[in-house]
Amino acid sequence: MSETHAHPFPVDPGILVDPEALAYRRRVLLIVSVIACLAASQTLYALAIGNRFLLKDGIDWVYDVILWLVALAIFGRGRRAEEVAALGVGLVMLVAGSHTAYDLWDKIATGRRAETWVAGWSAFTAIGLALFVVGLMLRFRSNDNPLMTATWLSSRNDAISTTAFATIGFVARISPSQGPEILLDIFLIGLAFQAAGAIFLSVWRDARRQGPSLQREADGQVSNKIASSGR
Repeated sequence: MSETHAHPFPVDPGILVDPEALAYRRRVLLIVSVIACLAASQTLYALAIGNRFLLKDGIDWVYDVILWLVALAIFGRGRRAEEVAALGVGLVMLVAGSHTAYDLWDKIATGRRAETWVAGWSAFTAIGLALFVVGLMLRFRSNDNPLMTATWLSSRNDAISTTAFATIGFVARISPSQGPEILLDIFLIGLAFQAAGAIFLSVWRDARRQGPSLQREADGQVSNKIASSGR
């Protein structure tokens, strides 16, 4: 006799047939595929030529792939799935911040600097991908789905901020002094750790708010079972 188990985070059936939802999933998969290809090719090339700056940028794209996959995985699965995914995103931010901190320490210890072409490639790919993503997400700018709206707004803001930030990063990397690049890395580390902390705190607070209501619901279910068994 076979026993079936319900998925802990079931998908809303409407998501599977809604044209907008299907288009959203296809476009997110396209975004993931493009970034994953860039990350893999850049990382392999960096390893082949022994360029640690290019390697760091290639690995950084992996974090974007993970975040987009998380967004795709929780799409249409409800609040509990979103909370679990939020913890996953927080861990990704923590790892990214730690990675940048290690890279900063290594740059200071060795005094290594990025070649101009590496800094230019990093800025070019960052801006190009940001514009590519916002172009794909433009379709969902007026959608009522909160995740679609959040993704669109995030991609729109990223297109603006990435253009400015990539330009600043390019200037910092080719500056005669290592100081601007160090300050930029410290800022990035702070942002990553702040984001991770904010996510963990938000989930913890939400769990505390949910605790009493879940306990009352469980007590109610036990009471109903007792009452039913006594009939």
